[in-house]
Amino acid sequence: MIREATRLTLEQRGYTVRTAADGVTGLALFRERHPDVAVLDIMLPGLNGVSLAGRIREESGVPVLLISARNDPVDVVMGLEAGADDYVTKPFDGPVLVARIRALLRHAAPPEQPAQNPRLRFGDLVFCPESLTVERDGKPLTLTTTELRLLSEFAAAPGMVLSRDLLLERVWDYAWSGDTRVVDVHVQRLRSKIGRDRIETVRGFGYKLRP
Repeated sequence: MIREATRLTLEQRGYTVRTAADGVTGLALFRERHPDVAVLDIMLPGLNGVSLAGRIREESGVPVLLISARNDPVDVVMGLEAGADDYVTKPFDGPVLVARIRALLRHAAPPEQPAQNPRLRFGDLVFCPESLTVERDGKPLTLTTTELRLLSEFAAAPGMVLSRDLLLERVWDYAWSGDTRVVDVHVQRLRSKIGRDRIETVRGFGYKLRP
């Protein structure tokens, strides 16, 4: 019932939707259709949403949105660590889901105007906002769209403390109070790729990029 209601909600707003009743079928459908965004329920039979998010992330950088029950915080964190970009909790309103999907799609689109500074260097880390490429010790790094947006915010203000609420607003377009666990998990994922000591935690405030 939730799957069909979600499909109808999205189709009414102009999206083309393909659905699957289990994770194995969903993975096959993903590989066949190459969608612009994947919406996964955590409690999928066969291959659950967390595992499916990880399989998708191994093959593609497409935005992944998880749907979870409110009493599953551990599963949500596991899903984000597996590669999901965002999540909504059940029960959810259709407009909220649509807003989250629109934000993910907007962020996945290439920037309309290149940044004025083509290359930003932070020690052995080099970030090019124009081409959205990152190198560490001269070796290219593979970052997801969300990780790139997060790095862009830090790189634009090196040494400045960015609060979790500010990052939620700028990276995820949350106009309402969001769950800061999303920020924490993605910062940890970003640290694992660019260096754990690169982004400093300022307890009680947020994070900053070491200049």
